[in-house]
Amino acid sequence: MKKTATRLLKKPAYKRIVLKLSGESLQGKSGYGIDIMVARSIASQIKQIHNMYVEIAIVIGGGNILRGAEAAKNGTDKSTADYMGMLATAINGMALQDALEKEGVFTRLQTAIEMRQIAEPYIRRRAIRHLEKKRVVIFVCGIGNPYFTTDTTAALRAAEIGADILLKATKVDGIYSADPFKDKYAKRYKSLRYIDLLNRQLKVMDATAVSLCMDNDIPIVVFDLFRKGNLKRAVEGKNIGTIVRGGKIK
Repeated sequence: MKKTATRLLKKPAYKRIVLKLSGESLQGKSGYGIDIMVARSIASQIKQIHNMYVEIAIVIGGGNILRGAEAAKNGTDKSTADYMGMLATAINGMALQDALEKEGVFTRLQTAIEMRQIAEPYIRRRAIRHLEKKRVVIFVCGIGNPYFTTDTTAALRAAEIGADILLKATKVDGIYSADPFKDKYAKRYKSLRYIDLLNRQLKVMDATAVSLCMDNDIPIVVFDLFRKGNLKRAVEGKNIGTIVRGGKIK
């Protein structure tokens, strides 16, 4: 009789998370649009933590298609530009949903702007129920209003659904004192307090998002999404990237 070995999965440090993805994370090396293979790679990382029975909500940006702030600078009405950016997040959300479902992960797409043929309207209790049923929930179209970033959306949704942590996936390995691509002397922080992030005006997240997390005691981890296994390490509570929280920092 053959013996079958079962590999024990490490217990996650967090039961429910919000993962914030930038739109640029989907564009790959092309610099624009959606690279389907990159979307599949991100989906495979999400599947890995989904298999650890983590409840996963995702907020995705739209910068690979259109940035509302940049369109406004070029003369587009600010509110119109922001709504255009929100619609770009819906396109990215659909691409990520497709990639996840090809990995065998059940998902729900929820939108703050009604579009019945594409996604469910955002309803907090319904979102929580999907999470309890181990479906990955992707939130798109921001909060449905202009003048708010997708970082603020991520912080707000994290508070609404009772997430244990907000994981902000980036292309750098944490928060630096300056842009590490422009300043070779930039210092990487292992940990920060919310108030330090605000006072030092470190541009990793906007002030509204940081304040929401501070008011609701939601830790933030900023980490490099493109280092293999980092998302799993973050969920396991390992010391990667930069953690932002309240209280004293060692």
